Amino acid sequence: MQRNQYGNMPPANSPPLHHPVPQHVSTVPQLRSPPPPVPQHQQQSAGYGNPYQPQGGGNAFGAYGGFINDPTAQMGFQVGQTALKHGTEYMEQNFNRYVNVSALKHYFNVSNSYVVNKLFLVLFPWRHKPWSRKQSVGPNGQEGWFLPPRDDLNSPDMYIPLMALVTYILLSTLLAGLRGSFQPELFGYTATWAFFIVAVEILGLKLGCYLLSISNDSQLLDLVAYSGYKFVGVIVTLVVSEVLNHGKGTGGWMGWTVFGYCFAANALFLLRSLKYVLLPENTTDERGTMQTVARSQKSRRTQFLFLYSYPVQLIFMWALTSV
Repeated sequence: MQRNQYGNMPPANSPPLHHPVPQHVSTVPQLRSPPPPVPQHQQQSAGYGNPYQPQGGGNAFGAYGGFINDPTAQMGFQVGQTALKHGTEYMEQNFNRYVNVSALKHYFNVSNSYVVNKLFLVLFPWRHKPWSRKQSVGPNGQEGWFLPPRDDLNSPDMYIPLMALVTYILLSTLLAGLRGSFQPELFGYTATWAFFIVAVEILGLKLGCYLLSISNDSQLLDLVAYSGYKFVGVIVTLVVSEVLNHGKGTGGWMGWTVFGYCFAANALFLLRSLKYVLLPENTTDERGTMQTVARSQKSRRTQFLFLYSYPVQLIFMWALTSV
């Protein structure tokens, strides 16, 4: 009997293989790397909530985001602005009863070049000319008001006297500290003494102007400005004497020499400058008519001006430098 030899059978013809074709295309999600781990302290702060970081929505102000847009809040803002405006106007009106603010601004209209040149004029007035003040010219060619200090070197200002007064108070206490005798009460004592001298000087000037029938629209403010220029010479005396005397103050012949020069310069400056305030050529009465000053009255005014510029200034400057 013969066996079938299966191993030697010819290969049968099998059908070709077909790969399945998907009927519906599915989108495979893109895999990304996981975010970095959050530190533990940030997890705790996130768990309790960070009060400085907005939670949730995009409103940076949270529950108070609509406060500004609230009609009640807007009405409150308008009421506050109106009250502030009326309060400012009320203060300005009451302040103008005692001080003319517009006229006061005229004395602070200065520039850097004016301040430097004015300080040089106060300390070296020997060859300065002219001393008359400049006036603006109107449309019809007539003279108007005086020009501000920015445009006229001979115009008085209050910036230099005010800064000189403050510098004098600070410098006096500084020198006292360098000598080992500083006390906090020196600020109040020095300021009171300086204001007292200025007040007595202005009262004396006003009394003399009243007795000599000297009237001017801006006379009081001019006198206040001119009374403060002495502090420039006082400051120079204190500083130079302290340096030359090696911390011994204004004593000795060096200190007296510096004091004498500053006093003479300040006296000549006041004598030339106040001539156009205390010695006007013509005066105007209440009805607006021009009146010529009599010779005897002009002589008394000249004596008053000399008395104020030299003996009075000598006493006041000595009192200020001896503090």
